[in-house]
Amino acid sequence: MGLINNNKDFSYCEEMTEKTKWVACWGNATSITNRREAIYAKNITLRYPIRMCFNGSMLRFRFSNLTGTEPVTLDKVFVNRTPITFDGHVSVCLMPGRKTESDAISYAVNSGDTIEVSMYLADYTQMNSGTLITGPLSKAYYAYGDYAEADVLPQDLSRPTHWFYFLNTIDVLTSEDNRAVVCYGDSITAQSWPDYMAQMAFGTNAAIIRRAVSGTRILRQYDCITYQAYGLKGSTRFPIEMNVAGATDVIIQHGINDIIHPVGTDVNVFRPWSDLPTVEEMERGVEDIYVKPAKAMGLKVWSGTLLPIFGWRTYNEERETMRQRFNEWLRTSTLFDGCVDFDEAVRSTINPKAFAEGYDSGDHLHPSERAYEAMAHAAVQKLALAR
Repeated sequence: MGLINNNKDFSYCEEMTEKTKWVACWGNATSITNRREAIYAKNITLRYPIRMCFNGSMLRFRFSNLTGTEPVTLDKVFVNRTPITFDGHVSVCLMPGRKTESDAISYAVNSGDTIEVSMYLADYTQMNSGTLITGPLSKAYYAYGDYAEADVLPQDLSRPTHWFYFLNTIDVLTSEDNRAVVCYGDSITAQSWPDYMAQMAFGTNAAIIRRAVSGTRILRQYDCITYQAYGLKGSTRFPIEMNVAGATDVIIQHGINDIIHPVGTDVNVFRPWSDLPTVEEMERGVEDIYVKPAKAMGLKVWSGTLLPIFGWRTYNEERETMRQRFNEWLRTSTLFDGCVDFDEAVRSTINPKAFAEGYDSGDHLHPSERAYEAMAHAAVQKLALAR
């Protein structure tokens, strides 16, 4: 890998000790984007503001075309006004199904800084690789035209978006005491609680890295374009997404879609009853697909209980029994280093099958913003990340 200098103030860099290491300071999953009428873009700039959680002296960036079927050319890639290079080149071709890491860039950052990663896509580009995420720290923008080097995007040609394309991970060369905590899951983790957790953990030695894709299941995946955006199954996702520099812990909050998706082919041809696992199959899946590989990586593994689903459109008592049984296993299994009891943090004391008052987003499956904050608080407390 090459090295470039961003000509910033290096007062921090000069003070750094030799005891440094690469640690992921921001991360996202890469998955199949929602199949719409148009899946190509041309002459467009993508911009992603990212808050730095650590001091550091160098940055490196990983870009992914994991779920693309065509090469993708990033004609320009910048962090603020500094070019990001790839083997010394200012543009890069992301091959389908592959990840690409940038050169290491000498770029001093301080905890609390916001950097902006901008990409310019000149020619027709397949936008198959990206993930929808939300939360107070997950803001993005696009603009028509080449504004990768611009300080500000033109207001009349730009709009905000929650789709993050191609950018997968940012690593910082930082103190060896710093580390990364991975939040792995589905749409509930693709939404706000990891961002609130990152805000609560700010000022500690822990970065919060999100690896979440809406609709994903532990044991199954959809291969039809209707539901392709629901992502890859756990055995495919996990080995790829756990490539996280400096990771010490992973919180796994996954499995509700395995329970609620199947409805029978008479209702939905893509959702047969044969997709409905037993609780025992889910437990074995978590052990074999997640826990054993994570332990082999030297990580602490924290289970995250599944949230209430009372009132969701496919709710029934059989699914609720599955959820309760699976949650009890997540709470008590000695496979885990501990359990973050998200269910306890957001459920009603009057009707434990349902969300507490004000904690339901309205669809009876996804939490409200208040509930996401409660989830983050439960995770921070369990992992002892309080400042």
